[in-house]
Amino acid sequence: MSGKTILVTGGAGYIGSHVVRQLAEANENVVVLDNLSTGFRQAVLHGELVVGDTGDAACLDGIFSRYSIDTVMHFAAHTVVPESVANPLKYYRNNTCASRVLIERAQQAGVRYFVFSSTAAVYGIPPGGIASEESPTVPINPYGSSKLMTEWMLRDVAAASPMRYVALRYFNVAGSDPQGRIGQSTPNATLLTKVACEVAVGKRERLLIYGTDYPTPDGTGVRDYIHVEDLADAHLKALEYLRRGGESVVLNCGYGRGYSVREVIAAVERVAGTKLATEEAPRRPGDPPVLIAEATKIRSTLGWTPRFDDLDAIVESALGWERKLAAGTWAS
Repeated sequence: MSGKTILVTGGAGYIGSHVVRQLAEANENVVVLDNLSTGFRQAVLHGELVVGDTGDAACLDGIFSRYSIDTVMHFAAHTVVPESVANPLKYYRNNTCASRVLIERAQQAGVRYFVFSSTAAVYGIPPGGIASEESPTVPINPYGSSKLMTEWMLRDVAAASPMRYVALRYFNVAGSDPQGRIGQSTPNATLLTKVACEVAVGKRERLLIYGTDYPTPDGTGVRDYIHVEDLADAHLKALEYLRRGGESVVLNCGYGRGYSVREVIAAVERVAGTKLATEEAPRRPGDPPVLIAEATKIRSTLGWTPRFDDLDAIVESALGWERKLAAGTWAS
């Protein structure tokens, strides 16, 4: 444990709240910054919550002056790919411009370590659908571009200052805390596993399958699904790596295997014991046919070993959370 404090931006959101919980369980000091536009106050189980915007320089200066912060974990972002295509400036404002303010203020405050929530969307459509950290970064949507720009800023700041960083390029995050304390709670969510589980519990009438004519075995998009608990653990491992003197690095965060939309639907049906109503729809703009991680580097670099690399386990935790929400036992 460090005597310093970790600032977690977006820590009231889906992934950030899981990381905050794991940090606290590791006896770390945490302060959360979140504007609660998509996050939930009750999802912050530990530390102090400051309600504010990541791009608000005055708010950040106040936090850095009140707390002895040596690490920033940055999750605050808009993350819906089709929305980024329809409203790109919203994504550049929040994901890129606000990140620039955060990095600047963190550097001025002497922050040593920065762990960044990046995305596999920076790769666009990699050859063969498999992306390694050395694959070209050619995003096909503004979401991926907005995140890649932040990676570039961190790279350049790290070259010009003592700050070091780990950028974790997430693949498709799914599942929830296996103990049911927190989970994916965003209204009108677009993540496949959550939507499918909402159909299973009766919250939605049907599931739309966007694109059935992709060049894949069953015509639907293929993705690398990673349990949010394993993803959160990767952030703690990234912090340990930086504290040990590790150099700045970009790492894929996935399991290295892909499942199609239809395979995920079948898993939800299997776990829920019910048939899902589905409807085929055209492809969504900005969606690649296949996106799977080449995920060996993160294991060797961070010593990260996933514990939930099982589609049914992912679905089981996601379904358990949706049942809890449907029962009204988690106040919103």
